[in-house]
Amino acid sequence: MFILSGIIVLCVIILIAKGVIIVQQQEAVIIQTLGRYSRTLTAGFYWIFPFIESPRSMLKIVKQKSIDGRTYSVLSYSPRIDLRETVYDFPRQNVITKDNVTISINALLYFQIIDARKAIYSIENLPEAIEKLTQTNLRNLVGQLALDETLVSRDIINDKLREILDKATDKWGVKVNRVELQDIVPPASIQQAMEKEKKAEQDRRATILEAEGIKKSAILTAEGEKMAAINKAEGEKQAEILRAEGIAQARIIEADAEKEAIGRIIGALADKGKPDQYLIAMKYLETMTAITNGANNKVVYMPYEATGILSSVDGIKQMFDKNP
Repeated sequence: MFILSGIIVLCVIILIAKGVIIVQQQEAVIIQTLGRYSRTLTAGFYWIFPFIESPRSMLKIVKQKSIDGRTYSVLSYSPRIDLRETVYDFPRQNVITKDNVTISINALLYFQIIDARKAIYSIENLPEAIEKLTQTNLRNLVGQLALDETLVSRDIINDKLREILDKATDKWGVKVNRVELQDIVPPASIQQAMEKEKKAEQDRRATILEAEGIKKSAILTAEGEKMAAINKAEGEKQAEILRAEGIAQARIIEADAEKEAIGRIIGALADKGKPDQYLIAMKYLETMTAITNGANNKVVYMPYEATGILSSVDGIKQMFDKNP
């Protein structure tokens, strides 16, 4: 009797333990009653009736490492549905562009299960369905673009692919947040041609930049020479003006001095005779001195009015002779 009671108590403990379910945060568990959907368990502590109620498992992607250290993904059944955002790294695939170039594309997909019931009952293999849907639509999008457009239109492809996948997976209770194309690898021959084209473009730009530099240098040199010539001409102009102003000032001073001298002469000779004859005679003598001054100067004739000037000089002598 004691043994039977112990067995019963042990069975009860096993049943209770088997029916206990602890759901973690951001997880969900689908409970079925005799194969029919019963309820969805979220984070918390629960107890179900064993053998009558049971959790429904779904396929999920699990990453594992092999002996050689490589990481690979495998599918396994799990009763717990992860509601967090999940990243799925799709295997590299070959895609043909609009201009018949085969390129290799590696894509990343970020998705999140927002309805656990739909994820369980609307699709049999959710990871494989998302993978095939992504690959098919990626081929369609890239097939509409040429190689050059594909290489520069990653953002456009990402946005269009995300929109298509989000709409298609809505009935599976999945929200596709974003799609990223990791890399786009064209064939080796295309890569070599692109590298040559890039190098030629760089050489062309370098030649253009060098030519523009030489052009700008020549322009700056010409402008510098122009400004130097303008400054030189302006300096010479200012020098000439200053020189002319100096000559004019000198002439004015000289004229004022001569005026003062003449005034004094006139004042001194006012009561001795005619001062105009004296001044004319003195100017004539100065002019004759200037003419005959120098080793090569020769005077071969006398001006016609010389006798008149000489008489003026004689008159000057007589004026001084009258005054003791």
